[in-house]
Amino acid sequence: MGRHGGGAFSGKDPSKVDRSAAYMGRWVAKNVVAAGLAKKCEVQFAYAIGHPQPLSVHIDTFGTHAIDEESIERGVLATFSFKPADIVRQLDLLRPIYSKTTNYGHFGKIDDPDITWENTDKTAELKKAAK
Repeated sequence: MGRHGGGAFSGKDPSKVDRSAAYMGRWVAKNVVAAGLAKKCEVQFAYAIGHPQPLSVHIDTFGTHAIDEESIERGVLATFSFKPADIVRQLDLLRPIYSKTTNYGHFGKIDDPDITWENTDKTAELKKAAK
């Protein structure tokens, strides 16, 4: 789950966190749930121009967490890099894939390997880091 504030996704290249960080939030939240650390998850982070790391990262599991949220947050920070350049690299966002997001939205396309933010490929690493 994620709420998006700020600008639109479309028309922006992946170096703009308006777009890439929304994909990152989806990827992280899906991995938290797939790892069994919570039944629901929202990842919130905030950026400021000139700062490569987010100013804040917050995990909200809406009371569905299997371990404490602070441990989940530590695991998330140990498993994922939130620097904009690293988001682009981790999700391989420089490929010409965005036309696939023009129909039916940016999220929920779990059967398309090009839509990397739908993957749950970090669950084992995340479980280990969250302990």
